[in-house]
Amino acid sequence: QVQLVESGGGLVQAGGSLRLSCAPSGLTFSMYDMGWFRQAPGKEREFVAAISRSGGSTTFADSVKGRFTISRDSAKNTVYLQMNSLKPEDTAVYYCAAAFNRPAVVTSTIAFWGQGTQVTVSS
Repeated sequence: QVQLVESGGGLVQAGGSLRLSCAPSGLTFSMYDMGWFRQAPGKEREFVAAISRSGGSTTFADSVKGRFTISRDSAKNTVYLQMNSLKPEDTAVYYCAAAFNRPAVVTSTIAFWGQGTQVTVSS
């Protein structure tokens, strides 16, 4: 059974930082591109960031470029989303996502989802 377990969400003031972690189990981590999506109340789920299977390629939504970074640790089977200079508009539930042999940049390519972790940025 595949599980993507996220952690690291919480409440932070604008300008602050958070680091999200996602530890997949039940799948071969090296065969999956990984990504992060988010969904704010009343809005559709949107792409945030993705990293290739090798970790050599990353992609970001324009709204987070220069503020967020994504990385993966193959030894720990974990993917991270470092979020800096957070803004109130970053408030959302953040979802970890795994895509098999394709970029994790659109919802249609995602094979597995995490349960989501809440990030709230106060002004």
